[in-house]
Amino acid sequence: MKSRENLVRLKKFQVNEKRRQLTQIQMMVSDFERMANELEAQIASEERKSGITDINHFAYPTFAKAARLRRDNLKTSQSDLSQQKAGAEAALAEAESELAKAEALENRDTRQRELETDARRAVG
Repeated sequence: MKSRENLVRLKKFQVNEKRRQLTQIQMMVSDFERMANELEAQIASEERKSGITDINHFAYPTFAKAARLRRDNLKTSQSDLSQQKAGAEAALAEAESELAKAEALENRDTRQRELETDARRAVG
């Protein structure tokens, strides 16, 4: 019967770990979005200062070019993380399902032990 208790503890640990991973991915997506927005503002500021908005212009600010590249890389990473998030959500749902099954088995075993104990008391 101890093995069922250990199984439930293991499944709870796995669920908590999956939740932690999902939260971490969500935080990273938010951070990337915030950083991309900050870069966008910096790009706009540089373009206003220089008066040049055409990225192909020979005098387009170097900082703005670098910031655009960084922003685009962040958006790509954010997209990749969104896909990982979907996988993490599916893994969490599966872990929660396995936990529910393990808890149901443990509850069944507990009820069975209680019934056996009650039956012994009634006979004795």
